[in-house]
Amino acid sequence: MITQLPIRFKLKLTEWVISVDYYQIGQQIRKYRKACGMSQEQLAERINISVTHMSHIETGNTKLSLPVFLDIAQTLEVRTDDLLCAAKPERRELGDELTQLLDECTAQQLRIVTEVARALKTSLEKYGK
Repeated sequence: MITQLPIRFKLKLTEWVISVDYYQIGQQIRKYRKACGMSQEQLAERINISVTHMSHIETGNTKLSLPVFLDIAQTLEVRTDDLLCAAKPERRELGDELTQLLDECTAQQLRIVTEVARALKTSLEKYGK
């Protein structure tokens, strides 16, 4: 007869605190809205929210829901990360190009590219470039 011992697990939960800068998100929304030649009224109408709510989103005076956030990104035809952070377009474009190149690599090619990239980064750090 096998005796089963009671097993007790101690689960340590950590609290994750995520800070969201709604003002910065609102400014990004405003930037892309204006780039599309759209008024607040037009964008609000297209995503089915009030103009007041749209104004509050852009000024960071309200928290926007995930569905509204996604509707805004889709309507403005931008990626959600473009609204979440003010990354430089050049850096993003280079990252996209690099991703495309890597997607076209075989597993062996990816290993080689990774080794070369590590060596290059180490050299750049070493020589302060």
